[in-house]
Amino acid sequence: MGTNQSPSLKPAGKTGFSRLRRMFKSWPFFVAVGSLLLLWQIISWIIGKSFLLPSVADTLPRLFSIFKDKEFTSGILNSLYCLAIGYPVACLLGSLLGLLGGISRHFALYLRSLVSILQSIPPITWAPFFMILLGFGNMTVISIITIASFFPMALSVLNGTEGVNRTHIELAKTLGASRGQLLTKVFAPESLAAFMTGAQVSFGNAWRSLISAEMVGAASVGLGRYLSYRSEIADMKGVLISIIIIGSIAAFIDLVLLERLKRKLLHYRYVSGGDK
Repeated sequence: MGTNQSPSLKPAGKTGFSRLRRMFKSWPFFVAVGSLLLLWQIISWIIGKSFLLPSVADTLPRLFSIFKDKEFTSGILNSLYCLAIGYPVACLLGSLLGLLGGISRHFALYLRSLVSILQSIPPITWAPFFMILLGFGNMTVISIITIASFFPMALSVLNGTEGVNRTHIELAKTLGASRGQLLTKVFAPESLAAFMTGAQVSFGNAWRSLISAEMVGAASVGLGRYLSYRSEIADMKGVLISIIIIGSIAAFIDLVLLERLKRKLLHYRYVSGGDK
């Protein structure tokens, strides 16, 4: 007898319900955006001078036309280019050194001391140093991004290795695991949560340092430089639009891209909860 079974299909409406549920769970974000816009509008009414603080209605039309400005779009692309180099490099180095601290007690103490000393220095204070050493341009900005995002990642992963189950370590050693195998089979998998925590904290540091470095003149093009220039010519609408775009890009990378990466790497934590 033919028992061809049709592919398993989700119950009708389940996909739509899941999407609706995800949208409903996003309400805090939309409320936060709405409250900021409302606060902006109220302050604009109180000041009553559009050249000092234009209203939301006066400013938003500029938002939809600003992407025709080549200076602005090239600034976005250049900023994202610097971020795409400096941030991953910092995450890679920080996670690697943090994991090495798990298999070497002495190295862990050294790394923690190094991080404690250097992370107390605001990343933007490195701008004059790198501008003299490397000159103005992307290399200086990338270096500042790397420094800013390295320390949170290294410290987070290092702390994660300290939380690894000691029974798993001893069992692996009993089975003859080498240090390299301990690193890849025990410490790395059990430090994934710490890695994602470090990645999100590091991104915040990287993005703020990127914008700050561009604003102080470390580069001639970029979102931060565009914002600084608009301030110099008293273009308040340009300043506000720049701030909106800077915040929007950061929110997208953190709440969408990094959040999806976290759910993919730590999928076992979300299995029971469904689509959260």
